[in-house]
Amino acid sequence: MKNVFSVILPLLLLASYASAQQPVVGRDAAAKYFQKNPEDDTTYVGGGNGNNSGPSDHYLALHYGRYMASQSYDWGKNGQEDNVGENSFGVTYRVGEWYNSMDLALRMEYNDYKVSGESPSKISFLPVIMFPDASSRFPLYFGAGAGLGIFMKQTNSKSMLTLDYQLLAGARFFNVFESTGFFIEAGLRNSLFLLSSGQLNGTFLAAGLVFTF
Repeated sequence: MKNVFSVILPLLLLASYASAQQPVVGRDAAAKYFQKNPEDDTTYVGGGNGNNSGPSDHYLALHYGRYMASQSYDWGKNGQEDNVGENSFGVTYRVGEWYNSMDLALRMEYNDYKVSGESPSKISFLPVIMFPDASSRFPLYFGAGAGLGIFMKQTNSKSMLTLDYQLLAGARFFNVFESTGFFIEAGLRNSLFLLSSGQLNGTFLAAGLVFTF
């Protein structure tokens, strides 16, 4: 009997060792080699697409601004006029982002003016690129945008449509009170009349609230 155990015991140990060394194959084994690392995703993330990876924060800013200086050319009765820009009210919403890079936002603004005793007003729609992306929570940002302006009230014989463009820089502070923060922004805001002669060049200063949710 002792001789039998001396033969069987080494065989059992050898079989156990061979089983432990046998490679795992099949679908489960292959799947672990194809798992995606979220940190490697640097592609564009569009808003509302649940199939894309990346931060899910929504970014919305409400702002009020004033023209600090402005000049109009061939707009009113007096040719060139200074300080024609008045107030600005706007909203900026992020519609997509290049992850770990920059944001694509839609900015809608209402602006009013004083030109030769008249009070034109306009709404602008501008796609704006801002960097770095808001998900980085970096306090400083820069941007540029261009789009269409539509006058709701215009002086006689002048274009109701304009090409608007902006260059901007600002500082933003997130989550000062829960998901609400604030920001301040300055930049250049210019308009070219599309259907007549005339243009407006100006600098502005704006401030407002920023929400992430």
